[in-house]
Amino acid sequence: MIRAADHSALTGGPRKIALFAYGFRPFFLLAALDAIANMIIWLVAFLNPRLWPDRAGPAMYWHAHEMLFGFVAAAIAGFLLTAVPGWTGRKSYAGIPLYSMTGLWLAGRIAMAPWPSSVALATSLVDLAFFPALVVAVAPTLIKARKFRNLPFIGLLALLFLANLCFHLGRLGLLNVGEHIGLAIAIDIILILITVVGGRIIPAFTRSGLARPGAAVDIQSRKWLEIASTVSILAVLAGDIAAPLSQINGLIALAAALIHALRLGQWEGHRTLRNPLVWILHLGYLWLVLGLLLKAAWLLAAPPWSDKWIHALTAGAFTTMILAVMTRASLGHTGRTLIAPRPVAVCYMLISLAALVRVLGPSALSVSYNWIVLASGSIWIGAFGLFLWIFFPILVRPRIDGKPG
Repeated sequence: MIRAADHSALTGGPRKIALFAYGFRPFFLLAALDAIANMIIWLVAFLNPRLWPDRAGPAMYWHAHEMLFGFVAAAIAGFLLTAVPGWTGRKSYAGIPLYSMTGLWLAGRIAMAPWPSSVALATSLVDLAFFPALVVAVAPTLIKARKFRNLPFIGLLALLFLANLCFHLGRLGLLNVGEHIGLAIAIDIILILITVVGGRIIPAFTRSGLARPGAAVDIQSRKWLEIASTVSILAVLAGDIAAPLSQINGLIALAAALIHALRLGQWEGHRTLRNPLVWILHLGYLWLVLGLLLKAAWLLAAPPWSDKWIHALTAGAFTTMILAVMTRASLGHTGRTLIAPRPVAVCYMLISLAALVRVLGPSALSVSYNWIVLASGSIWIGAFGLFLWIFFPILVRPRIDGKPG
């Protein structure tokens, strides 16, 4: 049972509205709301296909696009609009610039909603505008501050725009299987983002989480393994472009999985089991390893238990890492102690349970596939509903320490 004291300690603070005081606030809130709305629409469409408008395109493509370019894109925007001020020392993105970015993201979601009479070209143009706008918002700040180490994030945003462009060109009939190409590339770009960001924050947060009087903290990040991890995930992208369904690509995925497993092992996640804000990062990265292993198994031998490997990466790795970052940043940047009470840990466990049911349920459970999808989606909705119950007041109210942001 979730204790009321846990929730009160998290959500206490001034009752004014500060939703647009920092970049993470509106975008983390919208990411959670979109995760729930997207899943509800998808479950209705999956279980009642006749309700889906013909002019909206295949429901499966809409669902995948909105998860990547809606939900994940909001989380990426919230992360960058919060991290860049920290990296550069500039003021937080707030007020009109943040209103504009939020409005543009919302316009994309409204445009891409499955309206029966939607105009494909107009909706595509609206949806495509978000990533260029995000680049315009953060790139000048990084360049002016000479933070060239972080400029690869701009390149990854550009690649996400190109992936979305491929999707829309396919949607408009201008690129053969463009939807599939765009979604596959987007998944790989997000894997690269997790590799880069995870390599920075997991060892750092593990060290800080374990640091206490009398405790030896020696979390390693071996340079050769860091380089190999980046090269291997770039090879996954290259393999998906050059030979997407080949056994060679399966071997690439297997090699990447083993390299990333070694990388994860050096961060000593087993020592963090009493700190949910830290072990969730390790769990998210473990999902990346499992997803790559399942992908390798599927491409090399196609056992039935491995065919949902994409969901291990998306519902597992992507969503777990997003929840890990959103919860930690929301607590830390609102002046709260970096301690996750019980409801936050429950939220973490629910999202991994949703991923497990979606990935392994079809082969492990002797029930209808529709029930598997419904069960996984319902647990997913429950996880983000719990996130909103905890973090909605945190995200919309001012910092509890009275500082700006």
